[in-house]
Amino acid sequence: MPKESPLAMALQILLPFLLAGFGTVSAGMVLDVVQHWEAFKNITEIFILVPALLGLKGNLEMTLASRLSTAVNVGKMDSPIEKWNLIIGNLALKQVQATVVGFLAAVAAVVLGWIPEGKFQMSHAVLLCSSSVATAFIASLLQGIIMVGVIVGSKKTGINPDNVATPIAASFGDLITLAILAWISQGLYSCLDSHAYVSSLVCGFFLSLTPVCIVISSKHPASRTLLYSGWEPVITAMVISSIGGLILDKTVSDPNLAGIVVYTPVINGIGGNLVAIQASRISTYLHFHSAPGEIPDEAKGCYYPCRTFCGSGANHRSAQVLLLLVLPGHLIFLYTIHLMKSGHTTLTPIFMTVYLAAALLQVFTLLCFADWMVHSMWRSGKDPDSFSIPYLTALGDLLGTALLALSFHFLWVIGDQDSDVGD
Repeated sequence: MPKESPLAMALQILLPFLLAGFGTVSAGMVLDVVQHWEAFKNITEIFILVPALLGLKGNLEMTLASRLSTAVNVGKMDSPIEKWNLIIGNLALKQVQATVVGFLAAVAAVVLGWIPEGKFQMSHAVLLCSSSVATAFIASLLQGIIMVGVIVGSKKTGINPDNVATPIAASFGDLITLAILAWISQGLYSCLDSHAYVSSLVCGFFLSLTPVCIVISSKHPASRTLLYSGWEPVITAMVISSIGGLILDKTVSDPNLAGIVVYTPVINGIGGNLVAIQASRISTYLHFHSAPGEIPDEAKGCYYPCRTFCGSGANHRSAQVLLLLVLPGHLIFLYTIHLMKSGHTTLTPIFMTVYLAAALLQVFTLLCFADWMVHSMWRSGKDPDSFSIPYLTALGDLLGTALLALSFHFLWVIGDQDSDVGD
């Protein structure tokens, strides 16, 4: 496994990290605008879909990136035939997972929206299902093609795909997904009264493509196994992200806290990007240095946080570099939002302090979880590339949304209230 200095690692990670960050800023600004659209105002359960669908990049795109990055690093993509078998099988598998997760996310949104209020409208439920399935399928296909190009390009240019693939997977993923969701939701909502059957047709069309993708995926050994065994982390992650969506839905419903919308994709996206890089790197390290079921000596024994950050090993250095990127990265993105005159919150010193503390706590917690989870999965014989990243990015969504909601509540209580908060 090639050795990297912390500076070389930071420079390789920096550009994709900034690209991904600006992608999440763009997504936040789009969400800030579309929250005032008729579909979002009248069917607020769409907000519950947002973290679950944006989380698909963690569940599927980053998992694909991590699997293919490891395949590149261990030499499984040197043969053209083997390379294209891996790519086609994994892309077909990802479309199956995206469609199923999109459908289940809509069911979760309907249930989570119904429980607190006790109201249920079949037309709204069908619209949620159509929007979710169509968004998941289209966004996943577009991002999968981009991801394959990035990994093949990284291999040809000599860049470690572990450092660049997962953040680039997220760079425009949030923006693409959110734009497609908003466009489809609003379009179907405008047809609700005059052509109510359109939502059912859209949902039926995308669900009918699933058997075709299952057939293609099952022909390739690498993806056939995951077609049967890879559902647990993806579905669990969707449920965790949906709980984060419920928190977002309830927070946005409070006019005093509406400013949270523009920052939610940013804090969730950045936390997910950084922890996905670390999980991918630890997984590649284990593939090089240990047999499945066996872990290095330094990872044995009870877990404690110092084990993640204190040391001179490759994984210690990457954890230190990733944690150091949090504060300058968020400052750049906060200032970008401010320059674009987006959001409803003035960047006061106390707001920035509370926000940055929440972001730092989120990433610190996620990096600790990544270290413990990847080694635990490797010890139990599971491939961390396929199982760890969905859990970690979903946990990032839940932690980010919860900490951000607590921060906004705290700021409101202590009196850091702008005249334009919730405008």
